Parts: sequence; structure tokens; C-alpha cells
Amino acid sequence: MAAAAVALPGGLRAPPAGLGPGGRPEPVEGTESLFVVLGAGFAALSHPLLYVKLLIQVGHEPLPPTIGRNVLGRKVLYLPGFFTYARHIVEVDGKMGIFRGLAPRIISSTLSTVTRGTVKKVFPVEDMEHVSNKDDVKTSLRKVVKETSHEMLMQCMSRVISHPLHVISMRCMVQFVGREVKYSGVFSSIGRIFKEEGILGFFVGLVPHILGDVVFLWCCNILAHLINTYAVDDNFSQASVIRSYTKFVMGIGVSMLTYPFLLVGDLMAVNNCGLRAGLPPYSPVFTSWVQCWRHLSAQGQLFRGSSLLFRRVSAAATFPID
Repeated sequence: MAAAAVALPGGLRAPPAGLGPGGRPEPVEGTESLFVVLGAGFAALSHPLLYVKLLIQVGHEPLPPTIGRNVLGRKVLYLPGFFTYARHIVEVDGKMGIFRGLAPRIISSTLSTVTRGTVKKVFPVEDMEHVSNKDDVKTSLRKVVKETSHEMLMQCMSRVISHPLHVISMRCMVQFVGREVKYSGVFSSIGRIFKEEGILGFFVGLVPHILGDVVFLWCCNILAHLINTYAVDDNFSQASVIRSYTKFVMGIGVSMLTYPFLLVGDLMAVNNCGLRAGLPPYSPVFTSWVQCWRHLSAQGQLFRGSSLLFRRVSAAATFPID
């Protein structure tokens, strides 16, 4: 998949695209078509996961919690996990219903891949110096900053280009909440958003998404560099192996810290767009993503939807149960 900071189930992100586990650049020429196909395939396979996650993010809980036990044997309330939730969607909409909103998501993925490939051609990775174990601290840090800046440029450009289709996909999916049919096709959805919200309607939620991507890239790359430089001893026999996976491990950890940006961006994409999921009681009408962030923070819900399996009912949770 050729998209940086790819969102994984539960809000996790893969390491920055274009880089292997060891942070080495992947071959670009002649592989763009393959990346497009792989991206579309990944989007299709992961769509049910992201569909369920989005419905949880907007606070749609159609099934009541059940009593379970935690690791200490105490009784606790658990909300339905992914499999139970997905089964409910299939019961309501049929097997194809679990793929609601897939078409615009595939187009968004394709636009992201093509944009990244174009940026790579305009600003070739080969023209950059890559970090080497022989570099001194100042030189290696300079190279890390340059590489991260290049990744940030690619990610921001691909995010801006693909975001309008991301918004359409989000809105198509959350129609499950109110059983609406307002957004039924890509072209009709484009016309409706432009008519009702203007050009800015295609970019609602863009700022928190970009901020999340930028924070993720810099934290992941800088932390991986510091660990590889100061924590991994060159005399250790497996030092090279550890270094090759440092960025991957850092990506998993940092993705959890930046999850609130993803949540706020997705909620803003569907807020006050005429759909039940973006209106009270599911959500107040927000005037900015900062207001949305503050509301979620006050409710203790900044990580809502980050887990798809063991979803314990929080004391602060105020979900509308249908």
C-alpha cells in the first residue's frame, strides 16, 4: 500500500509509506500500477473493519452491552465487538451492506497512491542522502529531518487530493445510523456537497487529519532515530535486525497517541451534513474541529473507536443506545 501513515484497525498506522521496515526507500518506477491495485485490494479487505470503527466513532450503539469478566474475574459491561457489530450490519443490510461506501474509498486510495507517485517523480528520493551508521550525530539528524520533510510533503499532498472522496465515503457509511439515502453515488454526492456546502464542504475534517499525519511522521522518525543511535549498541550481534524494525514498532505506539486527530477528523467529516449521525443526540453541531476535540476530551471519549474487540463500557460514556 503506497499511502503514508495508513490507518489500520483500531486506529493504528503503518510506518510511513515508501519505506520498508528498516526505513529504506522502496522501488518506485514501474510499481505505481501495482501499488494502485494493492491499495484497492487493501481498501476492500479492510473496509468492514473501518466501517464498524466509524459507526462506533460517531457513537452508534444499536446493540446493548453484555456482562463479561475482566482479567481479575470481576463483572464488567462490554459493548459488542467487531464481529457482533458486523453481523448486525449484515442482518440489517445484507452481505453487501458491509461494503457501503467502498467505491469512493477505493477512488480516494487510488488518488492518494497516484499523488504520492507524482510527488516522488518531481522530488526523487534518490536525490536525498540517507542515514548511515557511519554518520556523526549532527549529520544523521540532518538527514532524518530531510527525509521526514520529504515524507511529510508526500503525505500532505496525497491527503489534500484524496480527502474529498474520503468525506463522501464517510457520509455514505454513517447513513446506516438514520437509514438515509442522501449520499448514494460518487457523482451525485459530489454535486450535493458542492450545492449545499460549497467547495469547503469537501475539506471538512482535513486539518486534524493532516496534523495527525505530521505529528505521526515526525514523532515516529525522530524517536526511531534516537533509539537506533543511542539505545542500540553496535557491539550487539542483532543490532542491525533491531534497527530495521524500530520504525515499525514506533509507528504502532505513536499511532495510538495520534488517534484523537483521526477521530476528530472523521467526526467533522459527517458533522452537521444533514445526516442523523452528525446531529444531536449523536453529536452536537460543532463550529470547528477544536470545539469537537474539547467536547470529546470533556466526555473522556478521545479514543472512542480505537478498540474493536474488547470494548468496555466507560463510566463517562453517554452513547445513545438504539
